This record gives sequence, structure tokens and C-alpha cells, in this order.
Amino acid sequence: MSTLEDQDYESVLLVIRECYGKCDTIYKIPPLSSSRGHKAQDWGDLVEPLWRGRLRIIAQGKKCFIRLEDGRTGELFAVCPYEENKGCVESVTDSSRYFVLKIEDQGRHAFIGLGFLDRNHAFDFNVALQDHFKHIRAEEKSEEQKKAGVQQPKLDFSLREGQTLNLTIASSTGRRNRPPRAAGSEPDGGKLSLLMVVNKH
Repeated sequence: MSTLEDQDYESVLLVIRECYGKCDTIYKIPPLSSSRGHKAQDWGDLVEPLWRGRLRIIAQGKKCFIRLEDGRTGELFAVCPYEENKGCVESVTDSSRYFVLKIEDQGRHAFIGLGFLDRNHAFDFNVALQDHFKHIRAEEKSEEQKKAGVQQPKLDFSLREGQTLNLTIASSTGRRNRPPRAAGSEPDGGKLSLLMVVNKH
């Protein structure tokens, strides 16, 4: 498969059936401050969000998109092209369930507040984004090693001369219907022991 085909291929990293958002043009989400940060309590009435719907995280090659869609029709409400360490997604300082997303539309961008009903959903949201870029970094490192001719060391499981290998194999037959042991013989524990010594010439 070509690189172009890999980039065009879409995979769904996460689906959350219900989340809700608030738009900064209505709720006046303040810009991120280095000393204060975003607070969900500044967004107004959190019980009555501007929008409710489905969230999907889509990977397309190395790119990642957070899509907010209508849960029944799939109609797109907003999309956040996510780039690592670019301020596309910011956590609020007063809750683990709310985030600020930078959405884009035809070259313009705005900020919306995003909330989850369940803290587990918020956790899954964070993990899905982190895992995507961990996977990309691992692939890039592997490609760099291939180009540099770096090979992973092969493990040597061969025995050295003079080493011994002791195997204990359980017998497949039980004690039932066995003839009695001769007097003075070793007790039969149902196991067979083999000792192998390696001699190399």
C-alpha cells in the first residue's frame, strides 16, 4: 500500500455517544491565561449546553481530527484538527470533565468548551489522543532504524558445550490398572526425567 493510500485511510480511535459543547461567542470563554487557565464555571449554566451530540476521534494517516456530530444523523457540528502540543485541546483547571477545543472552519478558528457526562469518557478522550501520537512516534522510530540499518539484537537460545538440560515429563497414564511394583524398586511418581548433555565436536 502506498503512502498516499495510508494517508487517505481513516480509522476511528474513539466514539462517545453523548457529549456537550458551549460556544465562546455565547458563553464568552476567556482566552487561556498562563497564570489562571480556563475554568468551566465561567461558561455560564452548564446544565443547559448549547449543543449535545456524538464525539468521534478519527485518524487519517498521521493526522487526527475530533469531530462533533449529531448522534442520529451524523451531521457535523464542529471539527477540531488535533496536533500534539499545539494548544488544540486544553484542560480546564476546575474539572476533569471539561476541555477547550480549537475548532476550524474555512481558515477561521474559534474556541468551544467541551464537556462529558462521565469522567471515564473524559479519561478515554485523553488516552485516545495520546495513544495515537505514541503509535506515530513508534512507527517513525522504526522507520529511522530501518533506514540507518539498525537491527534488533537476536536472542541466542542455543546450549553451550557442557551445559545440561533437565526435562521432567508427566506420564500420560494414571495409576489405575497398573501391575504392582517389584520390591525394592523406586516409587513411580508418574513422571519421566531426561538429562541431556551437550557435546560439541
